[in-house]
Amino acid sequence: MINRRDLIKHLSTFPLIGGFLGQSSFDTAGLIAKGPARNIAKELGIRTFINAAGTYTFMTGSLMQDEVVETIQGASKDFMILDEVQTKVGEKIASICHSEAAVVTAGCFSALTLGLAGVLTGMDQKKVEALPHLEGTGMKSEVIIQKGHNIGYSHALTNTGCKIVQVETLEELEKAINEKTAMLWFLNIQADLGQIKHEKWVEIGKKNGIPTMIDMAADVPPVENLWKFNDMGFDLVCVSGGKAMRGPQSAGILMGRKHLIEAARLSMPPRGSTIGRGMKVNKEEILGMYVALDNFVKMDHKKEWKMWEDRISHISNAAKSVAGVSTEVTVPELGNHTPTLRVSWDSAKVSLPVKVLQENLRKGNPSIEIMPAENNSLTITAWMLKSGEEKIVASRLKEELSKAVV
Repeated sequence: MINRRDLIKHLSTFPLIGGFLGQSSFDTAGLIAKGPARNIAKELGIRTFINAAGTYTFMTGSLMQDEVVETIQGASKDFMILDEVQTKVGEKIASICHSEAAVVTAGCFSALTLGLAGVLTGMDQKKVEALPHLEGTGMKSEVIIQKGHNIGYSHALTNTGCKIVQVETLEELEKAINEKTAMLWFLNIQADLGQIKHEKWVEIGKKNGIPTMIDMAADVPPVENLWKFNDMGFDLVCVSGGKAMRGPQSAGILMGRKHLIEAARLSMPPRGSTIGRGMKVNKEEILGMYVALDNFVKMDHKKEWKMWEDRISHISNAAKSVAGVSTEVTVPELGNHTPTLRVSWDSAKVSLPVKVLQENLRKGNPSIEIMPAENNSLTITAWMLKSGEEKIVASRLKEELSKAVV
C-alpha cells in the first residue's frame, strides 16, 4: 500500500483531470441520532451582530446563500478527486466569465500568489518546487506595479520571491521593463490613484510580451466586472468569492489564459513541495463557489439594488429626523459599489463622539456594526443586512443620536 510520503511525491506529477465523480458506498445517514441544533457561537460566547458595515474580512465577509450551504453539506457526504472537481468547476466558471480557464483558490490573495507562480514556472516542475527561491533557476524576478497601487496586497506577489518595481508614469513603465520583468500587476480598487489606466496597461503588456494581472477582489457589483477585464485582455483576473457573490469567505477565483491557469495549478494542492500547498480549498468550497457565482450572475440585480436603496432610505430618514444630524447617500465607483449612507452631525447640537456611538451600537442587543469616519460621521451599507434588520439599525441609531442631543 502506498504511504503518505510516497503519495505526496506522486501527486507532484498527478494529472490535472482524474478520477470519477460518484456516490459513496459509505453512508452515515441514520447512524447518528439528530438532536436540537447547537448554537456553537452562543456556547463559546462568540458575539454575533447585525452587519451594517460591509463585506470586511475581519467581520467574516458575507453570509452564504442557503443554496450554497446546501451544496457544501451535500458535497461533504461523498469522496471526489480534487483535481476533477477543480477542472469541472473551472470550465463552468470560465464559460460564465468569458475566460479561457479558471480555478477556485483560497481567497483572492491566494489567487495573486498562484497566478504569478504560474507565470514564473510555466509547466516546469523543477521551477515549481524551487519557488520562492528564484536565483539560479532562470525564472524572471520582477513585477511592475504603479506606486498608487502598492497598498499591501502586493505582498501576495512577493510570496513568490519576486521583487516589486514601482512606477508612476508611462515613460517610467516602459523604462522599467527588462529581461527580469515577469508580470505587470494592476489593483482595480486603486485605479484612480494611478496615471496609467487599464487599457494602456494591457496594451503595454501585450506589446512587450509580458502577462498582465488585475486584482478586482471587491469589485463586484457591478456583475459585468466578472467578465469585463477578461474581455479587456488581462491575462489573469483575480476576485474574492466571499463578498458580494456570497460564496465561501475562504474562496476566491483565478481566471485567465489556459496555459497560465494550468501552470498555476501545479503550485496548488493536492500537490506538495510547492508554495501553494497551504492554500488548500476543499471540494465543498469549490462546488459552493460555483453555485454562488452562478446564482449571482443570474439574479435580478436591479431588484437587489432597489432593495438596498429602500433599506438605506429607511435608515437615513430615521437618522436625519434627529436635530443636528444630516445624511448623504453615495455609491463608490471602485470597490464595494453599493449605496452607502454617510451620517454626520453637528457636535454643538449632538454631543457624541463617533467612537462612543460605535461602541454603544456594538454593545447593544442586538449588537450592530457600522464603520466610523472622520469629523463626527459614520458610514452604513445595507447589502449585508437581513430582511428587517434595517428597521433595527434605524431605531437604534436614532435612539443613540437622540440621547446625545444637547
